[in-house]
Amino acid sequence: MSTFPRMHVSLYVSDINKTVDFYKTFFGQEPSKVKSKYAKFMLDVPSLVISFVENIEKVHANFGHLGFQVETEQELASQLLKAKQNKMTIIEEIGTSCCYAMQDKFWVADPDGHQWEVYYFHEDSEFNDPKYANESTSSCCTPENQKEVFEQASICTPGSGCC
Repeated sequence: MSTFPRMHVSLYVSDINKTVDFYKTFFGQEPSKVKSKYAKFMLDVPSLVISFVENIEKVHANFGHLGFQVETEQELASQLLKAKQNKMTIIEEIGTSCCYAMQDKFWVADPDGHQWEVYYFHEDSEFNDPKYANESTSSCCTPENQKEVFEQASICTPGSGCC
């Protein structure tokens, strides 16, 4: 059985310039390719090729979410500090039981509402807080008192579900 050496994701976006600006900050690197209405980033760690195609008619922010699992709590804190310093809209969740796992995490969203979860996994859990699976939850595992942050930023669609 062979393994896949690199994951590829392609997302439709409404404004390629805003998207490139966001991901240069979020990924901390320049894109490997930029063309008219197209950009691509190649990350070594994690091994990911992500491309963006400007096509406003096909943008759908409620497809779910994307994310990165970090190896240490210190790495999570470092990534969170970087996001805060760059004034990204952030939702923090520390000690949450989501997707049947105890996690510390934070969320950011790109200009089209594609949600990114950055999390540290503590351990598996037999409990998935029911509020995180509520149909009115706007982003996976976002508690009621914090989901308004994303909704006010016009980047979430209520009813998009959870995990």
